[in-house]
Amino acid sequence: MRKNFGPKPWTYPQPVFILATYGEDGIPDAMNAAWGGISGSTELSMCISAGHKTTANILSRKAFTVSMATAEQAVACDYVGVESGNSVTNKLEKAGWHTTKSEFVDAPLIDELPMAVECRLVRYEVESGRLVGEIVNVSADASVLDGDGNIDPDKLHPILFDPIHSAYRKMGEKVGNAFQDGAKLK
Repeated sequence: MRKNFGPKPWTYPQPVFILATYGEDGIPDAMNAAWGGISGSTELSMCISAGHKTTANILSRKAFTVSMATAEQAVACDYVGVESGNSVTNKLEKAGWHTTKSEFVDAPLIDELPMAVECRLVRYEVESGRLVGEIVNVSADASVLDGDGNIDPDKLHPILFDPIHSAYRKMGEKVGNAFQDGAKLK
């Protein structure tokens, strides 16, 4: 038997994304966003409202980075979601974060978050709050790479947003092989 909850913004679980931009004054800004994901082979879509400073920065600079939030940085990641860049000039400083300018887009990389997707603005739909970015690069710190030079989620420690319980959770263990295990049923 299933329980119906009605229309909710729930997929379970959701990645925790930290969007980073530069303001008009060149000061880095960041916000926490969980409503988003890959929407094409080289596109990422997010749902962010027009009132955010980060949204204004993206529209002005036409670029942003999306870092994967980590267990080690969970408190700082939550802070940039509960504090408004419209009220606090430098949220990143209070979060204890440092930045490096992306080589590919006019946006900062957050040094303490070891994986980022670097995006160029494709479009922003004011009515729906849908932001679409073209992925121009994915970068990762060497500390989260495996022996083959690929990103290792066991080293990255990405957190997930549990929208049902308003909680952050760590990723679990590997349970199968994508694009392989299902072939057993052919």
